[in-house]
Amino acid sequence: HVFLAAALVLCLAGCGGKSGSESENAAATPAASAPPAAAAGGSEALPANLDQGPRAGESGYDEAKAKLGETLFSTKGCSACHAFGKRITCPDLAGVSMRRTAAWMEAQILHPDLMVKQDPTARALFAQYALQMPKQGLTPDEAKSVIEFFKHKDHEAAEAGKEKH
Repeated sequence: HVFLAAALVLCLAGCGGKSGSESENAAATPAASAPPAAAAGGSEALPANLDQGPRAGESGYDEAKAKLGETLFSTKGCSACHAFGKRITCPDLAGVSMRRTAAWMEAQILHPDLMVKQDPTARALFAQYALQMPKQGLTPDEAKSVIEFFKHKDHEAAEAGKEKH
């Protein structure tokens, strides 16, 4: 019980990737940047279908934003729960930019509390890992930089895989 409590405290305290063009990256996440709209009854609502469309990693990445994203990933404590190529306490992020759209990842980073209530994929991840990702107070631009870091990591892994063959 002590270990589980310590892991939960750690996750709650610390959870929170130049080759493409700015316009290409900005166009990939129009809906998630906007603040959630008020839904009936006064609750906030995220845009529907956040994970429909091209996967984030299908486009190039911005090296400068990826470096900022890597710094944010470290300083916000995301690595306390997430890693690339292994599971710590929350989802392994290896390949995440090829599994999710930029809009979905941005909404998950900016509004994890709403995502777990409104998005079926986020609900399934919560059910699997039993930990709620905390809000980190990132701006939309900072969230985009973290996504660029994820894309960089996935492009790097793909290149390493090609070199082995």
